Amino acid sequence: MQVNGEPAHLGQRVAVTDKVKVGGRLVNLHFAARVPRVLLYHKPEGEIVSRDDPQGRPSVFNALPRLRGGRWIAIGRLDFNSCGLLLFTSDGALANRLMHPRYGIDREYAVRVLGEIDEASLAKLTDGIELEDGFAKFIRLQPAGGEGANHWYRVTLEEGRNREVRRMFAAVGVTVSRLMRVRYGPIVLPANLKRGQCHELEPGEVQALLKVLEEKPGEKER
Repeated sequence: MQVNGEPAHLGQRVAVTDKVKVGGRLVNLHFAARVPRVLLYHKPEGEIVSRDDPQGRPSVFNALPRLRGGRWIAIGRLDFNSCGLLLFTSDGALANRLMHPRYGIDREYAVRVLGEIDEASLAKLTDGIELEDGFAKFIRLQPAGGEGANHWYRVTLEEGRNREVRRMFAAVGVTVSRLMRVRYGPIVLPANLKRGQCHELEPGEVQALLKVLEEKPGEKER
C-alpha cells in the first residue's frame, strides 16, 4: 500500500486529497460524507446562545438550517448584547478542539468603549490582570480609531471565558458599549455575511480547516 507514492505505515492518516494505492490500483476515498459540517453565523445583538431560555429570548438556534440526524454544536458563545462571528459544527470532537483552552485557539474582537484609556491601563490589559475567575490578558491590543466619547480597539484572546472582554475593560475603569467578534482561529467573519445570516463551509474548506488545526501544537504548555 502506498500514500502519495510512499510506502504507508501503521496508523498513518490520509485525507481526501491524498492518493492511495493498494496493489498498484488507485483507491477512491469516500470521505466526503464523514467530513464534519461547519456553519458560520453572523450573530446580531439580542439573541441568546442557548436552546432553552426561561425568559423566552430569541435563540441563535432558531436561525440555523435543520441538521438531519444530529444537532448543531455551538463553538463558544457570545453574550446576549454581543454580535459577530459564531461557529457551529456537527462534530463534538472538532468543537472541543476549537474551544478548549489548552489548544490556544485565539479569538479577535472589535470593541467600542466609552472614554479614553490611558497608557498605563492599556499596559495592564496586555500584561495581565486578575479577574474573579483567574488571570486574564490580551495577547494583542490595537487602537482602531473613534471619535468623541467612543474609541475602538481590536483585541485578541486565547480563551473565551464568560464576558471576559467586557470584564477586562471594566477592570481598568471603562465600559464596553459594543462588542463584535471578527475572527475565531483561522476563520474570519466574511464581509458579505449580513447579520442573522448563515454560511456553511464547503467540504474542501472544512478539510483545510482540519489541516490547519493539525499543524497547530496539540496542547498548549502552561
